[in-house]
Amino acid sequence: MYQNWRISSFNGALLACYFIPTWTIFAFRIMISPIQGLYERPNISLALFMSDYLHLATMSTVRYAWLLALGKLTVVAFFAVFLVFTTRASIRRTGGCDEALAMALGIGSLISFISMVMASKVGEIVAMRLHVTELLLLLGTAILMAVEPPLQRDAPEKSTMPQRREREIYPFSSPSS
Repeated sequence: MYQNWRISSFNGALLACYFIPTWTIFAFRIMISPIQGLYERPNISLALFMSDYLHLATMSTVRYAWLLALGKLTVVAFFAVFLVFTTRASIRRTGGCDEALAMALGIGSLISFISMVMASKVGEIVAMRLHVTELLLLLGTAILMAVEPPLQRDAPEKSTMPQRREREIYPFSSPSS
């Protein structure tokens, strides 16, 4: 059972167990109360950057908060699809789950990188550490996917159907007769 798990698939499943609940909770907090959800610890860098550098109005800030929530929920959806695909051994063996993981890693890395840059601009050290940690987790899995050798596909077996039928019909005959 464990012979067909790749390191990147196992690492992606562990990442999904972290990102799905964490980013879902904060995305729903933004959707319920956009301004209050935006000023929580994981999103504070975006809020401070928008107020200090962009001087956005309240409705524009709400729109950017909802856009952030939509981006995080998109990453959560790709991680969920990846987990569903990894439950099927046939999909996991052929590498069919790698596309969903790659999309989650790409979009999640982009969100974490932008949040990290904004946190460094506004001087939020704790938020920057959080975003750096998330970015390193995502990039580590992406590097594992790139470095891992390609899947070894089994060669199809040759069909021996005529020989089986002949032996089934005449079980005690010799092959030379």
